[in-house]
Amino acid sequence: MNCRFVGSFYRYDQLPNDTLPQIAFAGRSNVGKSTLLNKLTGHKRLAKVSSTPGKTRSINFYSVNDEFYFVDLPGYGYARVSRTERARWGRLLEQYLESANRLIGLIVLLDGRREINERDRELLEWMGHKELPGIAIVTKADKLNRDKINRKVKEIESDFGLPAVPFSALTGAGKNQIQGAIFDLVRQIN
Repeated sequence: MNCRFVGSFYRYDQLPNDTLPQIAFAGRSNVGKSTLLNKLTGHKRLAKVSSTPGKTRSINFYSVNDEFYFVDLPGYGYARVSRTERARWGRLLEQYLESANRLIGLIVLLDGRREINERDRELLEWMGHKELPGIAIVTKADKLNRDKINRKVKEIESDFGLPAVPFSALTGAGKNQIQGAIFDLVRQIN
């Protein structure tokens, strides 16, 4: 997969305005969006990874094979930033999700060790309401036993009607399945 960083954008009117389809990645702060992007693309430092939640403060675009974009959205939830900054992220995230006319799919990351919170639930329900295709990625699968991860996957699939894939950045488990689902989304629009 040939992937390159296009840019970080802090306002909606700065986003690339071309016809390439977009697949966005959303989830709580510190859920592993940047780590997943690096693993999927095979580039160790394409997306900046930090142990401090809330480092993605912009919408980051990555060109994939010059055919479509991966869009890394700011995380929601815990981050050591001001309420004003957190509110700005929320507005940017909402504006993108409501207005991006080239958005063809959403990858929602959920920490396998945590319960689905209200923000996760709102995002998953919004996807269903908009009939936006996508998948749920259950991250940090290597930190749970097989039974717990399977229960989490089944819970997401039955509650939200969305395919769910367990993913481990440590072992790479789930990577090929996620890549296949992403390329299926892109093929569906061509």
